[in-house]
Amino acid sequence: MRRDLILMSLPPTYTRVVFAERPVGDIVPHKTFRIEPEHKLADLEPGEKQVLVAVDYLSLDPAMLLWLNENPYREPVRIGDTMDAEGLGTIVKTGKDSKWKVGQTVKGGFGWTEYAQMDDGAVALHEVPQGGQLLDFLGPLGNIGMTAYFGLFEIGKPKPGETLVVSGAAGAVGSLVCQLGVLKGLKVYAIAGSDEKVQWLEKELGVTKAFNYKNKDVYDQLKEHMGTFDVFFDNVGGEMLEFMLTRMNLHARIVICGGMSDYNNPTPSGIKGHLNLISARALMQGFLFFDYASKFGPAVAEMQQWLSEGKLKRKYYIVDGVKSAPEALPMLFSGGNTGKLIVRVSNIREGVETKE
Repeated sequence: MRRDLILMSLPPTYTRVVFAERPVGDIVPHKTFRIEPEHKLADLEPGEKQVLVAVDYLSLDPAMLLWLNENPYREPVRIGDTMDAEGLGTIVKTGKDSKWKVGQTVKGGFGWTEYAQMDDGAVALHEVPQGGQLLDFLGPLGNIGMTAYFGLFEIGKPKPGETLVVSGAAGAVGSLVCQLGVLKGLKVYAIAGSDEKVQWLEKELGVTKAFNYKNKDVYDQLKEHMGTFDVFFDNVGGEMLEFMLTRMNLHARIVICGGMSDYNNPTPSGIKGHLNLISARALMQGFLFFDYASKFGPAVAEMQQWLSEGKLKRKYYIVDGVKSAPEALPMLFSGGNTGKLIVRVSNIREGVETKE
């Protein structure tokens, strides 16, 4: 990528979005967050072994809501700080002795900002593999993919022919879990929030049957078609989890990946049907994808292989501009998106000559 064209395109100012107020219950987009335009880009001059990155894409994830308050696995975002987020960007300037080059595409924790000053070691180079696309590093080849892969295979431990049920099945993680189940010869039943999503899951992703949880007779439908299950990959919690605790096969495994039904609830109701785990000799276990960091290499390689063979499909729901992030984040909890929710921040790469 030509360095001079990038430098000519840099603006004098940039916009970021900061965390303004800890929410109680639902996020109120422009109360929880504050948009701050007109920051001087010159203030982000990279120092020794640093780079300036123009942020191209940002990932929006349900776990972000947990980052806004005290939680058991990471420090919460501080009031007044740029909202945390993982993203992809283009290096537009390098500091003294930096190992990077202008024009390289990197991944890092840039946050909700148009430009980010980063240490060399805080970004990683990503080259798009055969059959893939850049956004896959925020999807099947990134944290989302590792969450689906290790949650299903390390906790769920499915065997060919078993029954897998996935809640939040049209989301980023859920849609990958469904496809991994199909690839491994499972009977896959998917639960989503609209008839359109049900059609996508059945016709495009190839699940055995999908269900709209908003239908009044959804539990009767599940009893009729699914019956009982061996593995339940749960992204939602709440009433659906309670129902599934009554439908377990012997030695069933319940993978607790998320609890979107309670993320906005300041007083979650808790689980009532857990005693059924005793008679079913069942397992219910939570996890975090980075628990398996030592195994990422082989997992990413397998996901890349499936992508190159056309066996994994993905859908990206893209909103434009960093200013749209506060309004877009609640879509994850209202079911407003299908697939991976992404913010497209910069067009720095457009119109710039690329030399690989």
